[in-house]
Amino acid sequence: MSQTKKLEIEVIHYQSIEDLPKIYTNLLLEARNAASHSYSPYSRYEVGAAVLLQNDIIVPGSNQENSSYPTGLCAERVALFAAATQHPGIKVRAIAITARKAGNEHFEAVTPCGSCRQVMCEYEDLHQEDITVIMEAGNGEVNIVKNAGSLLPLKFSHANLK
Repeated sequence: MSQTKKLEIEVIHYQSIEDLPKIYTNLLLEARNAASHSYSPYSRYEVGAAVLLQNDIIVPGSNQENSSYPTGLCAERVALFAAATQHPGIKVRAIAITARKAGNEHFEAVTPCGSCRQVMCEYEDLHQEDITVIMEAGNGEVNIVKNAGSLLPLKFSHANLK
């Protein structure tokens, strides 16, 4: 006999970046700044991310494209991998993500791709700590989820490898 289960996520929606808690405002502004360092000559889609560590250090990252598309990296993974390398063992508290088309001053709605969601979940599992995900929602609005796992509810994890 089968049964249907409903999966839901809770999203906290802010009408404006000014309504965010100050720490998240600063993190999103760092992500916006990181987007300006994007190397995206093919898509012209500049993505910025900023990771907030447990010790209050912020590590930025931007997407890095390559003419051989699969070899580029998303901003989220650039920031997370840089944080893990530069500050080994320090837990990630939050990550902010934003994007815009090159030449456009307005940031737009963005969510992490599946690969980035998987990596964020791996760091949550590694540190046994939720990572708050702050996403620019377009028109100056912001969406926040309390953890990366809520963006990837049926995730693959180390438990699957046992």
